[in-house]
Amino acid sequence: MKRKNVLLFSDFGIDDFIAVIFAFFSEEINIVGIVADYGNVSREDAIRNAAYLQEVTGHKDIPVFSGAVLPITGEDPVYYPDVHGIEGLGPIVPNLENSNDIFENFDDFKGLIQKYENDIIILNVGRLSSLAAAFILYPGLMSKVSDFYIMGGAFNVPGNVTPVAEANFYGDPYAANVVFANAPKKIHIFPLDVTMSAIITAIVDALDAYYQSVQNKVGLLLKPMVDYYFNFYKETYPGISGSPLHDLLTFWAMLEGAEIQYMDVPVKIIVNRGEAFGQSIGDFRNVPPEDKMKYRIHRIAVQFNYSNFIRTFYEIMTNHKTKTP
Repeated sequence: MKRKNVLLFSDFGIDDFIAVIFAFFSEEINIVGIVADYGNVSREDAIRNAAYLQEVTGHKDIPVFSGAVLPITGEDPVYYPDVHGIEGLGPIVPNLENSNDIFENFDDFKGLIQKYENDIIILNVGRLSSLAAAFILYPGLMSKVSDFYIMGGAFNVPGNVTPVAEANFYGDPYAANVVFANAPKKIHIFPLDVTMSAIITAIVDALDAYYQSVQNKVGLLLKPMVDYYFNFYKETYPGISGSPLHDLLTFWAMLEGAEIQYMDVPVKIIVNRGEAFGQSIGDFRNVPPEDKMKYRIHRIAVQFNYSNFIRTFYEIMTNHKTKTP
């Protein structure tokens, strides 16, 4: 099986952290670099959380690049400690010396794309400010990226920041438009339409028992973070059966066996100030192409096989196959 080389852009909240642990457990995903951005937490805390991830997983060879500190809008970013905790990892408090030292090495990520030319995927699960900067600064280089996977947007469902806007796009809609207007190929977009169903809460206790039995310290980080995340969602979405792991679904979608239905439609992000600021619009109308919105066409995930998702997640996280009928 050929592994997929991934350059990750992340703001390192709870779902980001769990998704990366999943990627490390998977035999199909090879994270070759991490760009740590502001978003769920500040850029400084995202860098610290990335360093903590290196420490606890032993993947200290994966380079971390310092991403954006604020959106293209120029406004101070808004963080969400009520969702992800003060440190971004729920109840977990990373204790690392000198991990918060500021370094400006964003430009260095170019070496990875050159090394893995036409064999590297960019996966963005936070704000799109750093990725937009890459498109502006290095358009030729970005054409050597084999695929783009982005978590963001709310097309036919309510937003999670405003009635119509999702957090990643709302946090920097200018950046989102730069990316969607300049991408050299169709981007795979994973909006709240599908990620709100990416819930693993029902099997977390079983996973935790497994990790305790094999004394897997990395796996034991899972339950405290998921439980913390679920407490927020229970208050915000009464009746919800668990905490959606938006970023995990985006990682899972790269696997060979992932069953996902996409629709190729024109995409536009609203940047005008007002109630629609940050809204993601896709033209899903069944009309002739000449009647559709005149924007770049991208690939929006609209449905996925949940049974396949939860089974694959369990198998990878426990490193063994489950029996099927």
